[in-house]
Amino acid sequence: MKIDDFSNEPVVLSQLPDAREVETHPLSPRYRIVNLATVVVVFLLISIGISIVYFQPWFPLPEPVRAVYPIALGIVGFISGCSFVYHWLADPRIRYAVRQQDLILHKGLIFRKVTCQPILRVQHIELKRGPLDRFAGLAKIQVFSAGGSAHTFEIPGLPIERAAQLRQFILDHKELDAR
Repeated sequence: MKIDDFSNEPVVLSQLPDAREVETHPLSPRYRIVNLATVVVVFLLISIGISIVYFQPWFPLPEPVRAVYPIALGIVGFISGCSFVYHWLADPRIRYAVRQQDLILHKGLIFRKVTCQPILRVQHIELKRGPLDRFAGLAKIQVFSAGGSAHTFEIPGLPIERAAQLRQFILDHKELDAR
């Protein structure tokens, strides 16, 4: 490269693309259902566990411990209710986009976040399915960037077919030069 070939022109900020204006796709509605069902089941299990301790016949509970029972159920109910409302409102706001050069993820209810992952920086990609994901026919894509041991980008709640398509697209395009 000759010195004359070097260029470092200023960028006109008003002409830059806005990642918030990209057409995005929602997650599967089953993702929200799985999250809401998980909150309800966990609430029921914790409430049943507390009730078993409270109503067990084998040894008498001290009166201060017995007085905590309604408070404990109220706290568990309040936290579960807040979690239920959060998932009810926040899960539909999670959206993603796939472009030739990058992946974009929009998420957040109170604190909104837009994450953009260049495909060229992808080190490897994993398609993960836990037991609830398998039951619901869902998967999540985890993208790992060069220079880190933890995933830097995750798209949850994808139908398994779409997750496999996205994974293959990223693998096919991660070696392409940026244009």
